Amino acid sequence: MPSKMILEARINEYAMRDQNPHVPWTPDEIADTAARCREAGASIVHFHARNPDGSPSHEFEVYAEIIRKIRARCDILVHPTLGWFANDDDPDGRIRCVTQLAADPATRPDIAPIDTGSVNLDSWDAQAGRFEHAERVYMNRTDTLERYAREFKRVGIKPQLVTWAVGFTRRAAAMIEMGLIEQPAYFLVNMTDGPCLTGHPGTPDGLDAHLRFLPAGVRCEWSSNVVGGNLLALAQMSARLGGHIAPGIGDYAYPELDCPPNEQIVRIAADIARQEGREIATPDDARALLGLPAKSNPV
Repeated sequence: MPSKMILEARINEYAMRDQNPHVPWTPDEIADTAARCREAGASIVHFHARNPDGSPSHEFEVYAEIIRKIRARCDILVHPTLGWFANDDDPDGRIRCVTQLAADPATRPDIAPIDTGSVNLDSWDAQAGRFEHAERVYMNRTDTLERYAREFKRVGIKPQLVTWAVGFTRRAAAMIEMGLIEQPAYFLVNMTDGPCLTGHPGTPDGLDAHLRFLPAGVRCEWSSNVVGGNLLALAQMSARLGGHIAPGIGDYAYPELDCPPNEQIVRIAADIARQEGREIATPDDARALLGLPAKSNPV
């Protein structure tokens, strides 16, 4: 019998409101969106703290406020970002906010990401025939990744292993072999579409290429995501293959669906999963699948 399917709502990332007006920015908007996504079937919420103008925020106080407000509204598992380019010159700085949050059970994240390699995060303008961010590199040195894994283990946060290509997956497998990542490992297989050429394409072939290299003999759960494209096109395949899915408008505005709110995308993904015979995981189910503590952190 297939396991229950985890829906991880990725609700705001770096998306602005020029393409979709429903992107949540303020702590109250993020918490309300998390609660609506939970009602629609999500068991995890991934979010980026934002300033009132939508620009990224990396302030501990803002993240703490968001997490408290989310947990006051629902039982969804909390997964904040580390930030793509936050404190790139100071590897410890990128995780400082998360480790500070972990000091208080009321604000400790359940999950935090580790992108297991470095990548060019440029944007291709096909019409103009040029890259818009040709100089932009998201750097994650191996010694930095090892430090993150040890620190997350120390403070009791489950790492999500974010892989953009096969090399990322192989490095993650080595980290599991080193004992830095506890099983079951939680992989996010990132594909890319539209202007983002960084990862495997958001197609069945792109997803299959990722899955072929998941480590054999390792207990793991995997979730699919498409940056810059319609993830719902892969929801059926993900469900059939026993994986999970990370829907939301943080990575794509869904203009073909008239730019809906996050909970609508989550609801559609849940309906597709059920059609494929997969039950939808509750937060408690997700805890069990990912090897998290059985009870939520106290508020």
